[in-house]
Amino acid sequence: MKRPLFLLAGVLSAVLLGACSKSGESGSDGKLTVALLPKSKGNQYFVTCEKGARKAADELGVELLFDGPTNTDPAKQNEIVENWISLGVDVICAACENKDGISTALRKAQDAGIKVVTYDADAQPDARSFFVNQATAKGIGDTLMDTAAELTGGSGEFAVISATLTAANQNEWIKYIKARLEEKYPDMKLVDVKPCDDQKDKAQQETTNLLSAYPNLKAVVAICSPGVPGAAEAVKQAGKAGQVKVLGLGLPSENRAYVKEGVTQAVILWKVEDLGYLTVMAGAALAEGKLAPGATEFEAGKLGTLKIEGDNILLGTPFVFTKENIDEFDF
Repeated sequence: MKRPLFLLAGVLSAVLLGACSKSGESGSDGKLTVALLPKSKGNQYFVTCEKGARKAADELGVELLFDGPTNTDPAKQNEIVENWISLGVDVICAACENKDGISTALRKAQDAGIKVVTYDADAQPDARSFFVNQATAKGIGDTLMDTAAELTGGSGEFAVISATLTAANQNEWIKYIKARLEEKYPDMKLVDVKPCDDQKDKAQQETTNLLSAYPNLKAVVAICSPGVPGAAEAVKQAGKAGQVKVLGLGLPSENRAYVKEGVTQAVILWKVEDLGYLTVMAGAALAEGKLAPGATEFEAGKLGTLKIEGDNILLGTPFVFTKENIDEFDF
């Protein structure tokens, strides 16, 4: 017996509605759902990212989920991505602790119809559509090395404190620090690279060890936000403030006291809140079809028109905070 056409139409409509629920209606109230994954949610850097992300979410009227490991834990990141796949979010924006490890989970998300954007630290290119790049790796590496050279007079030993030895973005920065060192500063020597697991106390301990192992050390370059105040505290307690220069990537708010005391000479970063804002803007635009591969520019709300190089959306260039300008910033 033939079914009435209106019944067939009803069944087809239900199927189509079910298939389309992934695109823009996974939130309980039909809002687009954007899930933001930090490397560790207790890190003030990512707390500041979340602040900017929430501003973008409010501006766009999207639902924002924010979750991550309490400490840097690649396995926990994968677990959270798997959970978001089960929830059926529309977009996942990930800062990747382990580039290779998380890419499998992000590819699975893409296969499930979820849009993927990375920020701060990238995944494999086929595991996401765009990388929201706070600054190019070369720009960061060059700025760190040039600043270290300026502070030490272009000679002597220095060491690097990183977050972990597996962090893809930090390894890229170290690669460019070494390239700049070889290119421009023959009288300087990188003596060691030590990980602090994104913890201030461990950064302090590692720096104390470095000061003991290398009595002629002239600078410590910390390339994760907890590393800079950790290194500064070690130098301060060793009575070597000013003698051993401290610089690195960090938040003005976490380093202001050390900068004003003259323990830390330079803090280098980008506007972190803007990174979170841009990430959510890009993720939402991707899900809504307003951002597609091949684009060369992106209209990023209050940030204006930003350049896209390949599949990298560029926030800008690094900024150096010093004793002279650090009070102008409140993040």
